[in-house]
Amino acid sequence: MNRAIKDVRLIGNLSNRNSYEYTPEDTRKIFRALQRELDAAKARFAGDGGEKGNLFTLGDD
Repeated sequence: MNRAIKDVRLIGNLSNRNSYEYTPEDTRKIFRALQRELDAAKARFAGDGGEKGNLFTLGDD
């Protein structure tokens, strides 16, 4: 859990516009992918199985 929390916090570093360029659509894609993975993990805890998603790229929809 601690590693997962740390990694999520590190994702926040991507918001630094001095180091990274991104569009509002890129932001939506990032958080949509994260939410899908969280939903799948939650489903596995609930016994619903849940699917493991594909690896993320900004080219994904």
